Amino acid sequence: MLFSSLTFLFGFLPILLLGYYVVPSRKFKNCILLVFSLLFYAWGEPKYILLMLVTILISYIMGLLINKYDSKPKVKKLLLTMSIILILAGLIFFKYTNFILENITRVTKADITFMDIILPIGISFYSFQILSYVIDLYNKKVEVQRNIFSLALYVSLFPQLIAGPIVRYETVEDELKNRKENLPDILSGFKRFIVGLSKKIIIANNMGLIADSIFVLNNSNIGTLIMWLGVLAYTLQIYFDFSGYSDMAIGLGKMFGFHFLENFNYPYIAKSITDFWRRWHISLSSWFRDYIYIPLGGNRVSKLKWIRNICVVWLLTGLWHGASWNFVLWGAYFAIILLIEKIFLLKFIEKSPKIIQWLYAIFLIMLGWVIFRCESMELMKNVLSKMFVYQKSDLLKFITENINLLFSMLFILPAIVVSFPIVPKLKEKFNKSIIMYAGYNLLILILFSINIVFLTSSSYNPFIYFRF
Repeated sequence: MLFSSLTFLFGFLPILLLGYYVVPSRKFKNCILLVFSLLFYAWGEPKYILLMLVTILISYIMGLLINKYDSKPKVKKLLLTMSIILILAGLIFFKYTNFILENITRVTKADITFMDIILPIGISFYSFQILSYVIDLYNKKVEVQRNIFSLALYVSLFPQLIAGPIVRYETVEDELKNRKENLPDILSGFKRFIVGLSKKIIIANNMGLIADSIFVLNNSNIGTLIMWLGVLAYTLQIYFDFSGYSDMAIGLGKMFGFHFLENFNYPYIAKSITDFWRRWHISLSSWFRDYIYIPLGGNRVSKLKWIRNICVVWLLTGLWHGASWNFVLWGAYFAIILLIEKIFLLKFIEKSPKIIQWLYAIFLIMLGWVIFRCESMELMKNVLSKMFVYQKSDLLKFITENINLLFSMLFILPAIVVSFPIVPKLKEKFNKSIIMYAGYNLLILILFSINIVFLTSSSYNPFIYFRF
């Protein structure tokens, strides 16, 4: 089930909210939320709910054992190692088995039969969340969870289950049993959800239509200018899709008394790639920093080991996004840039005019999205050649052959504007008077209505998190 579906908006969510706020006690509220979260996940592929439940059971048992043997460091460390292996086993099997077999076949020319494996949606997110629990428990940052239903609720909590953000156990540890819902949070959560839904439906989907029409092989009508239009469209699509789902998750969490951390901070205003990764998918970046980079020694090691640490983190970051070589290349691309920036380039960048800093960053970001988007080397070569070797573009012919894109192109400029921190500044002004505040709320309702019109009139509503 998707947040951006009529089934969720007019079926699942209203029924859940009604049931949740009717029951009086925290225990029953958590029970309803757990049942509906499991139903949400099981909606498309019911059989994979078992995998999640087994993973929860493993983390629960191993958590109790880690806590029990706290005074025996060697046993405790062994239990942590076993926990990590067991939790990652499902992720590795479902996500990387055929990728490994494919590469073995290429190298050895062996006749290997590929397995018919469907990746359980959200497995990357909930695996990392469970890992944060057992690792933080080992490091005594959180208390052991003795109630298996509370742990199951943390893992399966539907707002962040299939598209993030990666919510650490410490963020919601107290709220699992002590949260207090209130009307301001509910209203604020609803508005945040509508903003995220609008990002997804109104902007991301329209940008996706443009990108999908341009990122194709052997289309003679696509020259350099049109290709750059496609790259721009995909740059906007992936941001508004990712941040839109994060906004929806944060908003939904507020409706049920949970307060998730922010996941995006206007990444396209970044003035370096280092700055970009402080702003983009913050929950993932901080996860790799705290659980991989720092344990490896971070930057408090020799330069050679530091370079190793950066490379390891970005190899894993690339692979986390998908079992394909373009993601490995994408990770290597950013690893190299970050190393260059941190070694010497950042000093020079910071001394240059701000517009130069921004142009430098956005160019490299857009180039990175090309690598991310092109799953085949052939398509990547085709796209890059059209971007950097000038080919005449017949924009009029392209539009007439894809007339449905004309409407979508109207949203490019608004999307660019909204990707800058203009809305928060306007929101501050809206809150200064009752009239402007009422106007803002009216705008939210109008956006909700527009979303419904888009959902009922168009079948194009891609879900780009199937790899996660």
